[in-house]
Amino acid sequence: MNIYAIIETGGEQLRVEPGRFYDIHHFGSLNPEDLNSNTKILIYRVLLIRNKTTISIGQPWLKNAIVKGRILHSHLENKITVYKMNSKKKTRRKFGHRQNSTRFIVDSISLDGKELSK
Repeated sequence: MNIYAIIETGGEQLRVEPGRFYDIHHFGSLNPEDLNSNTKILIYRVLLIRNKTTISIGQPWLKNAIVKGRILHSHLENKITVYKMNSKKKTRRKFGHRQNSTRFIVDSISLDGKELSK
């Protein structure tokens, strides 16, 4: 927990640590066909890096900061049920939706070409 980074991907911000895995809805730069298992990814949209006692904050992103990782697998999340009803019109509509999700693991965080963790 000494080293972590806050990254922006898939329209949300995540606090990531090396060696842990995370689920995100989509990678903006990758096609769904390219999301095979063990595909290496580099994330350049790093907002903040904490290395033990020092904190580096970007404006809006840090320059020369990279979060390296690899994709474990793609999967569908649990189905959500959407139910729409107009009360006095006798209209009811029910349908479901499953979001595509990708699980990836963070291998290392680097700043200015120096790897902070492996």
